[in-house]
Amino acid sequence: MTEHKDTPEPSSTIDDTIARILAADDAAPASTSAAETPTTAEQEFTAEEEAQRRGSILGDRARELSETETHTEHDGEQYDLFERRNLRRVEGLSTELEDVTEVEYRQLRLERVVLAGLWSGGSAAEAEYSLRELAALAETAGSTVLDGFLQRRSTPDPGTFFGSGKAQEIREAVAELGADTVVVDSELAPSQRRGLEDIVKVKVIDRTGLILDIFAQHAKSREGKAQVELAQLEYLLPRLRGWGESMSRQAGGQVGGAGAGMGSRGPGETKIELDRRRINTRMAKLRKQIAAMKPAREAKRANRKRNAVPSVAIAGYTNAGKSSLLNRLTDAGVLVENALFATLDPTTRKAVTPDGIGYTLSDTVGFVRQLPTQLVEAFRSTLEEVADADLILHVVDASHPEPEGQIAAVRHVLAEVEANKVNEIIVLNKADAAEDHVIDRIMRREPHVAVVSARTGQGIAELKERISAAIPRPDVEMELLVPYEHGEIVSRLHAQDAEILSSAYEEAGTRLSVRVGPVLAAELEAFQVES
Repeated sequence: MTEHKDTPEPSSTIDDTIARILAADDAAPASTSAAETPTTAEQEFTAEEEAQRRGSILGDRARELSETETHTEHDGEQYDLFERRNLRRVEGLSTELEDVTEVEYRQLRLERVVLAGLWSGGSAAEAEYSLRELAALAETAGSTVLDGFLQRRSTPDPGTFFGSGKAQEIREAVAELGADTVVVDSELAPSQRRGLEDIVKVKVIDRTGLILDIFAQHAKSREGKAQVELAQLEYLLPRLRGWGESMSRQAGGQVGGAGAGMGSRGPGETKIELDRRRINTRMAKLRKQIAAMKPAREAKRANRKRNAVPSVAIAGYTNAGKSSLLNRLTDAGVLVENALFATLDPTTRKAVTPDGIGYTLSDTVGFVRQLPTQLVEAFRSTLEEVADADLILHVVDASHPEPEGQIAAVRHVLAEVEANKVNEIIVLNKADAAEDHVIDRIMRREPHVAVVSARTGQGIAELKERISAAIPRPDVEMELLVPYEHGEIVSRLHAQDAEILSSAYEEAGTRLSVRVGPVLAAELEAFQVES
């Protein structure tokens, strides 16, 4: 289908474009609900918050920053609107989007942020862990975290997510600290984001938008960029709204006046309908591109299976040390960075067990609590590496105060891609920085656990032995006599396609006792001899 190039109006500005395209829907903020009335538990929590300077989890850090850094200036109503709202384009696939100026992405320019979360269930410690994780996500996106707030509330407010009192409290902190963004530890409905922005007077970003931005920063391969762009568009689509004159009909014919005959005035499209159509068209193209890249990966997997090469996938929570473990096991030299989602593109390397059995080891994208469903779907083809593996090394940060929550989050995603039936070894990484009681607690709960430190090498030898025992072994024993002119066969067998039981050099060639898979055994029948 031919694409039409739309030239933006000369008077259009970046701010106009964003206002028309990237705003939430027209629903007005709901009035304060009855759910906002605090319960007894809420009143107790509020009193505790007041004792801790407005309930700030990061209060000490906020005060320090507020004393040492210059605050941005406000216009009294919406602070630095033009600076806060900007566009984002994922680079690398083509120049098509240069002609589709209305389908762009919001760039999260998170420089000075305040965090806010809702405590609606579980313990206070769990809610604080979640907010601290949000702080790490925000810092990975390149921002400075100034403060963080929790509100204990059974259900979110339909209009502003937080109660009016907490929203005003956040606004006061934003003004005092000079923040330019509020990051909410949940996914917001478009009307909730708009309603909260109207109160706090700065940009509001939800957890999903933040994670999508981090993925966009870290995607390197063509497929990774396509997957992230698709996820961004799926997130953006329900958040479009019309703005001002853009909601007027684009005439299918002349709209009036002289010469406007009957039947010449088509219904046209609203601006928002046009944007949605363009986004849907782009999403369809991205899905085709991702599907076209899938056969190459499937061919590689099929080739490994045909050669009976066992496969091991490394999965786990983001920043648990998966890439460091891959480097320890294979000397692969993969990027190791102390940042969330530093690895997005799958990396596959060869490895060898202590007794010489070759296998492939694949690093995968890290998981996180509340991983956006758009990303799970977009990265489904990549995550199939995990589902097709013979063994999963589930890497867990043993130094984290709540590793069980991370294990549950990873297993939830693995179940979504039907990888929950693959054999699994829990690898407790960072053991050199972990508390003994945490390690003991997990070892009592999980049947297959290896305790390692990818940094120091602790436990790596034991882990290799566990991998050797867990992966499928070649099961066909053969006695071969390979003529010297077929030396490539011997090289192949030594290059991890077989288990060499014995070898000897004879006048007619190389005699080998091997154990191989059934497919390779069929290929070697011409060289088989009696033992």
